[in-house]
Amino acid sequence: MKTNQKLALAVLAGVLIGIAGATAIHGQRVETLPAYVMAEVQVTDPIAIKQYAEKVPETLVPFHGHYLVAGGKTQTLEGEPPKFIVVIAFDSVEKARAWYDSPAYAAIRPIRERAANSRLFIAEGVTSQ
Repeated sequence: MKTNQKLALAVLAGVLIGIAGATAIHGQRVETLPAYVMAEVQVTDPIAIKQYAEKVPETLVPFHGHYLVAGGKTQTLEGEPPKFIVVIAFDSVEKARAWYDSPAYAAIRPIRERAANSRLFIAEGVTSQ
């Protein structure tokens, strides 16, 4: 076999091994899905809820959480209209739960519990397209 043929065969084998490796790595990669903490809130004490709302953003920083919705106008399409909606985005369900369970948030959670009737839940997002 000529040297050029050997070289071409070696390059082709290298490319095929590279493609197989990349495919295996891609198949093993687990995509972390975003997560959203959603709250439906009916305020019973506007002064206390304002104090709570001022403290929440600093608790989000270590978990890379950020508001997507914080009140604002809503349009009810079906069912009972919500009083007040909050949606906070996180990189993952784990980060959302870690924020909720964090000492910083635990310290202010009782303010919300006294100042409002609320439902909070975490929803896992979908893969990015």
